[in-house]
Amino acid sequence: MIKTRIDKCFDILKAKNKKGLVTFITAGDPNYKTSLEILKRLPSAGANMIELGMPFTDPMADGPAIQASSLRALKSGQNMIKTLELVREFRETNQETPIILMGYYNPIYAYGNDQFLEDAFRVGVDGLIIVDLPPEEDDELCLKAIEMGISFIRLATPTTDEKRLGSVLKNTSGFLYYVSISGITGTATPNINKVKDAIIRIKNNTDLPIAIGFGVKTKQNVEDMSKIADAVIVGSALVSLMNNEDKTDASIIKDVLDKVIELGKGL
Repeated sequence: MIKTRIDKCFDILKAKNKKGLVTFITAGDPNYKTSLEILKRLPSAGANMIELGMPFTDPMADGPAIQASSLRALKSGQNMIKTLELVREFRETNQETPIILMGYYNPIYAYGNDQFLEDAFRVGVDGLIIVDLPPEEDDELCLKAIEMGISFIRLATPTTDEKRLGSVLKNTSGFLYYVSISGITGTATPNINKVKDAIIRIKNNTDLPIAIGFGVKTKQNVEDMSKIADAVIVGSALVSLMNNEDKTDASIIKDVLDKVIELGKGL
């Protein structure tokens, strides 16, 4: 299997006995220029990896904050071509930080699976999280992505039992994304003891790094989760700062980066 930037990032973190911070923003939110500026500056603010949301009209696994960010991006004219262009521009100055595209299958299917994978690999995408494409459909996109050197990251949840976990882990690469709450993103605070029990159970079944997301909003959340996982994912807490109705683009950039710096102190 090809070693990706994601694999290398976790290797470096492990060698330094550190945990990773994964930040999520939606491509093109609140507009292309501001999104690109935030993307370029996230690593220096403390992000070890970046999830870049692919805007979609019906992000049903996501809570109000990320739903709103998708709609803002689409309203500003964002599409899949522009999302891949964001990655290409990011790679002009950064060849180290892993970029993971996260979203839903419909926009990829409309783009064309093979063309999407080819273009994503060419611009420097390292991983995919497609929340509505189950393991039963691995032939559709997952196996082709892995063959090209793009990690295919799966989600496990509090309701993933032992039998299902085996299916989830079968072709997962890069890391396993553990959803710390039952429900949509950004709407509840995880129970740390229940999450800890789940992570212990999962680690008995895989050597993959595990990153915890959903419900991680504060420095204390990051500190708690970083004690039991290899990385912590923050999304809603960042995109909720991007509503530009009462803010300038400059203030949005500052607010998001300041929040990342604050969260990083919890690692």
